[in-house]
Amino acid sequence: MAEKKKDRFYNDSKFIGSPDGRVLRIFAEYFGPLQRFRRNKIADTIVFFGSARIKSQKEAQTAIQNAKNNISQEKKNQLKQDAKMSRYYEDARKLAYKLTKWSMNLKERRRRFIITSGGGPGIMEAANRGAAEAGGLAVGLNITLPFEQSGNKWISKDLSLYFHYFFMRKFWFLYLAKALVIFPGGFGTLDELMELLTLIQTNKIRKKVPVVIYDKKFWNKVVNFDHMLKMGTISKEDMDLFYFTDSINDAYKYLTKEIVKAHLQGKNF
Repeated sequence: MAEKKKDRFYNDSKFIGSPDGRVLRIFAEYFGPLQRFRRNKIADTIVFFGSARIKSQKEAQTAIQNAKNNISQEKKNQLKQDAKMSRYYEDARKLAYKLTKWSMNLKERRRRFIITSGGGPGIMEAANRGAAEAGGLAVGLNITLPFEQSGNKWISKDLSLYFHYFFMRKFWFLYLAKALVIFPGGFGTLDELMELLTLIQTNKIRKKVPVVIYDKKFWNKVVNFDHMLKMGTISKEDMDLFYFTDSINDAYKYLTKEIVKAHLQGKNF
């Protein structure tokens, strides 16, 4: 009698989902994305981090227009703040657009410097949207969270990847990254920024990876790097691990200059 497929352990969802199957789940979150990147000929990425809560200008303005007259002052203030913060969405969208147009003009057989995000709304959506509007690929490294949307409509077909393990998602954020852009965000963005800087500082990431931190005023209120330097908890050299800017054009010029210097040569010039 032929062996039934259901008798095989790799078809047993109960086993795969058990503690003993954890190593297989971890392997799947390594080899599955690897297969997708190879299939789409993606050599490397530019990763955007930032808040999932930041709305587009259109969405923020629509919310104000649709608000009822009797809403609380707290709600009114929140709508105004959403509209103010929406500039970051538009800036991320424009920067991703410019970087995608630039990368598409490179003389490369593989797809280089593909815009990648955490796959959700806010800054993640803005980055994927800018890349898609430029005619390029957009990668989303999604993870299911209890209070946030996972996935957005601007991610390219076959490149919306879903993770269970945060550490495997973080691995794929950094493994192919040749540059990173950090927009204003909350706990998740702060976690990603600090882990990234720690890995670069300790030479666990040895490749040259330019890191742009967008909006110095915002981030200096969140993390007082100058105070850390003054108190001796970081060194002067650590301040060179990242680059502050408040300008899309400046961010674009810095990133392309640093990427060219570290990762491009020959036929592209």
